[in-house]
Amino acid sequence: MANLEPLLRLHPSDNLAVTRRAVKADEMVTLDGQSITIAEAIPANHKVAIQEIAKGQTIRKFGQPIGSAVTPISVGQWIHVQNVSIEREQAGYEFCTEIVPPPKPAEPRTFMGYRRKDGRVGTRNYIAVISTVNCSATTARYVAQELAKSDLSNYPNIDGVIPIVHKSGCAFAYNGEDHHLLNRTLAGFARHPNIAACLVLGLGCETAQAGHLQETHGLVQLSGAKRREADDSLPMVLNIQEVGGVRKTVDRAVSVLRELLANANAVKREPIPLSELILGLQCGGSDGASGITANPALGVASDLLVAHGGGAVLAETPEVYGAEQLLLRRSVNRQVADKLLERIHWWEEYARKNNASIDNNPSYGNKQGGLTTIIEKSLGAVAKGGTAPLQAVYQFAEPITERGFTFMDTPGYDPISVTGLVAGGCQIVVFTTGRGSCFGCKPAPTIKVATNSLMYHRMRDDMDINAGSILEGASVESVGREIFESIIATASGQKTLSEQQGIGDEEFCPWMPGPIF
Repeated sequence: MANLEPLLRLHPSDNLAVTRRAVKADEMVTLDGQSITIAEAIPANHKVAIQEIAKGQTIRKFGQPIGSAVTPISVGQWIHVQNVSIEREQAGYEFCTEIVPPPKPAEPRTFMGYRRKDGRVGTRNYIAVISTVNCSATTARYVAQELAKSDLSNYPNIDGVIPIVHKSGCAFAYNGEDHHLLNRTLAGFARHPNIAACLVLGLGCETAQAGHLQETHGLVQLSGAKRREADDSLPMVLNIQEVGGVRKTVDRAVSVLRELLANANAVKREPIPLSELILGLQCGGSDGASGITANPALGVASDLLVAHGGGAVLAETPEVYGAEQLLLRRSVNRQVADKLLERIHWWEEYARKNNASIDNNPSYGNKQGGLTTIIEKSLGAVAKGGTAPLQAVYQFAEPITERGFTFMDTPGYDPISVTGLVAGGCQIVVFTTGRGSCFGCKPAPTIKVATNSLMYHRMRDDMDINAGSILEGASVESVGREIFESIIATASGQKTLSEQQGIGDEEFCPWMPGPIF
């Protein structure tokens, strides 16, 4: 890094550069032969003007507008929240103008996965206890704790028992949009290919009735002492009030699940084509390096997986806002583009109803890390999706049926977003972070990619890959291939650092956008 210039210009049309390291006031630096005197101390990964910028003039990064100048900005000045407006250019959209077929792989690749009886493919082998409502959450935890404590040492091929619990399930409209959204999410986890056996646990009087979940998603009711007669791949349902209380329900649930442990343990890993792998693309705790290092490197990995026939799913609709035009150009047809735009407009209206603004998204940590506007953040976030055509747009937790590059409508809040991706069928997640998000989401393993070396070394026990090396001379392509190989290894059973620490039991977080009564 000592031989690299301290400033990095990302596109020839940019009127700013990004600092590779912190720079001091009055420090003289060079960029492409131009001498620049730094006007004030500027942290690493932040922006500095390399041209005179007039008041009201567009500020450009990645070759794209990210805002406009609130005041005149001189060469060498820090560009950040104090002098940038978030106004968007209204130049209109282009549709389906940049459809580039993904390259075919040189040779087929496989990973070592679990082939289920119904043909689905998993990367992990968990038992799950899913609560329909917060009122059954404690009982679900008791079931998981007792089953894990008494039995799992005898079943080494089972990765663990997950209590999937949440804070909702009641006080919303019965059979309404929120009810169906929760049902879709619960059913997605219950049927996830990384789960070998599952029990759905309700209280009995909640709005999110287990019977309604059973009817809408084909689960199997199990009441009283009735023995389940269906095959192991179908989740069961128990209601605490019907069984006779917490203790009886725990005993009954543990007894039923114990009978399934031998079958769950008997599954063996086998070679599976990469075309059967669906990857969730997530970023959180972003910084000024995210769109330069980890996100475009993940885009390379995404393109490689798509080239092998697999799926890669981008999410976080509020965090593509301001960069949606890039996805509209890559949509395979106008119907896909219109569906994405419909979700963008839904979020604009949703924000207005709640007296909020969708263009005010960067968090405190994002701003500390160098991100100024949602447009800047979104341009970097979209880079996770590589260059492949956009094949489909899904609602939150909707089953992902298309391979290739797709999009799922989710909030920007990481636990909710990943919950939707996993419910949709993603068997593995790659999570890029600049500030250092500590995250996992069982049953899907999560690979964490650091955007900068300083954070990577500070949080070495949590970060699987360092994309900060790109700022030190490594190529985006080489780090992208490192991520791609890590995806294959993780899908084949290699434990991520978050898995090694047991992270992932608390991150299940269904989205509830409607009113709570």
